[in-house]
Amino acid sequence: MNKHGIPQSQGLYDPAREHDACGVGFVAHIKGTKSHDIVDQGLLILKNLTHRGAVGADPKAVTARAS
Repeated sequence: MNKHGIPQSQGLYDPAREHDACGVGFVAHIKGTKSHDIVDQGLLILKNLTHRGAVGADPKAVTARAS
């Protein structure tokens, strides 16, 4: 690691391409166990992504129609 805490270049990783991501979240139990905690963590990810502005929806687009 360099003085900024970024790992050295290796394999497909190139520290020159390091930058802030727009946001991706993934939560899973390593053994596939279902739990409410996984759901809570997923909801927290969604909250944090929205807070960062990482939403891809067009606010003017209609995604569902009224019945």
